Amino acid sequence: MISIKRTNSNDLDFQKLVEALDIDLGAYYKDEKQFYGKLNNIDEIKHAVVAYDENNTPTGCGGIKAFSEDGVEVKRMFVPVEFRGKGVAKLVLEALEDWSVELGFKKCILETLKEKPYAIRFYEKNNYHIIPNFGDYVKAKNSICFAKNLK
Repeated sequence: MISIKRTNSNDLDFQKLVEALDIDLGAYYKDEKQFYGKLNNIDEIKHAVVAYDENNTPTGCGGIKAFSEDGVEVKRMFVPVEFRGKGVAKLVLEALEDWSVELGFKKCILETLKEKPYAIRFYEKNNYHIIPNFGDYVKAKNSICFAKNLK
């Protein structure tokens, strides 16, 4: 059974998972590492979640940060390869969406890479729809952005 802990970017398990995410993304970023690196700073993430399995092993993470008055950006979503296919990502995303609603937000937006079809399918299956690239991602040719209106 997967449990979810609400935390922030100071959490050591969150930080370790984000380090693993950065290693994973290194293969995709290539020459754009510096550009994406500055956009993936976790210092501004005050709301993060970490998923744990029955052995209390961290199995996934994600965070949200305010993007507009009524919207949050989902950041640093990651499930290590060995824990994929077990519903961890869905639980993390649902926890972030629920927390967003509790905080008074009405919409989630996010960015992922065009070269990650499994991530694109995941967000589409979870009722996210493609939107024009936002913010700094307007210039990012390898990025694809999504949004979802919350309940």
